[in-house]
Amino acid sequence: MKKRMMAVILAAITGMSLAACGSSSSDSASTTAASAASTAAADTAATTADTTAATESSADSDVAYIQGKGTLIVGITDFAPMDYKDENGNWIGFDADLATKVAQDLGVEVQFEEIDWDNKILELDNKSIDVVWNGMTLTDEVTSSMECTKPYLNNAQVVVVPSNKADQYQDVDSLKDLSFAVEAGSAGETAAKENGFNYTSLTSQADTLMEVRSGTSDAAIIDLLMAGAMIGEGTSYDDLTHTVELTTEEYGVGCRKGSDLAAYINDEFDKFREDGSMESIAETYGVQDALVSD
Repeated sequence: MKKRMMAVILAAITGMSLAACGSSSSDSASTTAASAASTAAADTAATTADTTAATESSADSDVAYIQGKGTLIVGITDFAPMDYKDENGNWIGFDADLATKVAQDLGVEVQFEEIDWDNKILELDNKSIDVVWNGMTLTDEVTSSMECTKPYLNNAQVVVVPSNKADQYQDVDSLKDLSFAVEAGSAGETAAKENGFNYTSLTSQADTLMEVRSGTSDAAIIDLLMAGAMIGEGTSYDDLTHTVELTTEEYGVGCRKGSDLAAYINDEFDKFREDGSMESIAETYGVQDALVSD
């Protein structure tokens, strides 16, 4: 009887020991699995955070955006010698050639889009274009609404009149009674406002010259660099000339506010000055004397 009781007790003790061992092994496995899951979750979260940060960084970069879509869309008007078409319908000019070089360095195609100059800021902001590069004067409105490059050309706003009347209009006072044609949204329009002139706003500077030739307007206000290319002997407007300089100013390239593209173009300008290509292009279009040296 005692032997039987001892056997029962030993069996019970053995069973409890085995149960205890099984519980310990199960708990250890569960702990290991939980730890692995936690590590995996942490790795996934870190990867997601890194991806999100990279995406946000790319989204904030205009340079990355332009390279991603493969085109640099340049907003322009027909404005010799800055942007105009050759006999084959290709856009050329001092600005057009520079923009093409920058696009090549970005590794993308350049695409020129004619815009309504008065809507240039809107065109930039809604991403219809990536940059305004068209002999743009760095006015207060422009610099407050765009991320602009450093100046690269000097310019002035000049009064254009028929050559046979030029001697009558040699100072601002002599201009007070004239009717002017100006480009809407241009520095010429600003000069007309500031001087209290009677003026009509048109789509382009080229249109203002047609107005003067036809006699619809007495005079126009346009960029000095355009006047040098478009009027006078050997041009299509050999019966027009320019007289009074109303302003002196500088040209810059405009990008979206906060864009890193402006800094990229500044670096490109420095490179083009150093290797001589900017001066070479300027000489092609007769604007070398207007170059800003730094």
